[in-house]
Amino acid sequence: MFPLPSAMRAALDAAAAAAHAGEVPVGAVVVHAGTIIAVAANAPRALLDPTAHAEMLAIRRAAQVLGRDRLGDCDLWVTLEPCTMCAGAISHARIARLYYGADDEKGGAVAHGARFFAQPTCHHRPEVFAGIGEREASALLRDFFAARR
Repeated sequence: MFPLPSAMRAALDAAAAAAHAGEVPVGAVVVHAGTIIAVAANAPRALLDPTAHAEMLAIRRAAQVLGRDRLGDCDLWVTLEPCTMCAGAISHARIARLYYGADDEKGGAVAHGARFFAQPTCHHRPEVFAGIGEREASALLRDFFAARR
């Protein structure tokens, strides 16, 4: 087995921190020119903001770091398949590549559900790479929800 890329390791660490804080364990990282420039964890409960998904927060932070709204030379690493809202933000930010860990058959919108990037009305389609860190990302989610049942 190969070691996980450092960006996915950072996203998984953020997801674990989210779980520890009582948030659904999802983490996201934006990489620019080979360097991590933004790391975020899910925080809708902590921020009282239903849009505070890890992807949204990471994209916002990356845009602030780079001082621009278009992130066409950036990659997004996330532990869970993005939802429709996050897929829309990825498209509008012009993220070049999306790497994600676990599939989300219920709420995902990349390979499941709306399949946002496959829609003819989608403005920008990143390259998508799924299943990176899937085992660990799935375990974080499974353990989080099992503890709440």
